[in-house]
Amino acid sequence: MADADQVPAVVSPFSGRDGFVDDGTGVAAHYGTPVAEQRALAAGTAIVDLSSRGVLTVTGPDRLTWLHSLTSQSLTGLAPGDSTETLLLDANGRLEHAARVVDDGETTWLLVDLPEAEPLRAWLDRMRFMLRVEVADRTADVATIGSLGEVALPVPVLAPAGVPVVWVDPWSEVAVGGHSYADAEAHPGREWTARETLVARSDLDALAASSLPAAGTLALEALRIEAWRPRLTTEVDERSIPHELDWMRSAVHLAKGCYRGQETVAKVHNIGHPPRRLVMLHLDGSDSVLPAHGDPVVLAADTTREVGHVTSSAVHHELGPIALALVKRTTDEAAPLAVLSSDIVVAASPQTIVPASAGASAGVPRLPRLGAVRR
Repeated sequence: MADADQVPAVVSPFSGRDGFVDDGTGVAAHYGTPVAEQRALAAGTAIVDLSSRGVLTVTGPDRLTWLHSLTSQSLTGLAPGDSTETLLLDANGRLEHAARVVDDGETTWLLVDLPEAEPLRAWLDRMRFMLRVEVADRTADVATIGSLGEVALPVPVLAPAGVPVVWVDPWSEVAVGGHSYADAEAHPGREWTARETLVARSDLDALAASSLPAAGTLALEALRIEAWRPRLTTEVDERSIPHELDWMRSAVHLAKGCYRGQETVAKVHNIGHPPRRLVMLHLDGSDSVLPAHGDPVVLAADTTREVGHVTSSAVHHELGPIALALVKRTTDEAAPLAVLSSDIVVAASPQTIVPASAGASAGVPRLPRLGAVRR
């Protein structure tokens, strides 16, 4: 994964709106009223400027079969206008890239966080060989606008092939060929309606000048965490595999053909267990400290015993301070936890996302030891 500090920030036209506070990438963290913005976003009446994110395209008649052969999702049957997401893994099954995917019948659009755009483009370009595909970075002329649910924009939606390029997040359901380790009935992702709409970057000025309400990225992050939705630039580190984040739910097809890292995906899912697991933390806000990415997670009964780290945190408009964290698989699911942040111990009540029992789905019987006598 690329270092975000090495990627220059965009200059968004939304910076001219009252109350604009930069999130460090050139778009708004908020516009002065983060709680109200979050409520508007959740209600489906506001948009989020995500123009600091990257947009890649793959064109050519072999584009879908080629991407299918390289990544974790089944893409050969992707119809124009359909959305999915896919992961690019290393040979050991560890996460390297994640892409939100929509095809318009002529072009496959890969939506990524900006630090990933150039590394992913370069890697894909090296893998073209003799196939009829072309890879391009369209970030300079195409911008992403986020929303929860469909929001009518006052500017044209990009549709070069006659099909609007709108990515609808598949997280609300377990994808065909996927598998969710989380409790399906209680999964908050069932209410997650995120979508990303592409517009010409030249239309951002008109969009920013319109009366359409806008929320900052802090609002989107809080609602994403509530939905248990993983993100590459926050939840993933150099050791991450999809099982730990319940990303098998929407980005991995367990019955597709061979791709790099598939052996690890199948082995852990069928006969093993992921070494870590994602949890949601309900945080004590009495000290007004919101833990940051990387802050250690410890056992409340023994704060010297580190069991994981925070990946994302936010203040939710209803739940208060919340976080996602990766903890060791063997951590007792019922044990109270705490986060060490700014020399303060923040009490944390964990909610299981990926259970300790995740994996071993094949139910392979344990063979008796050689020489053992059955009674």
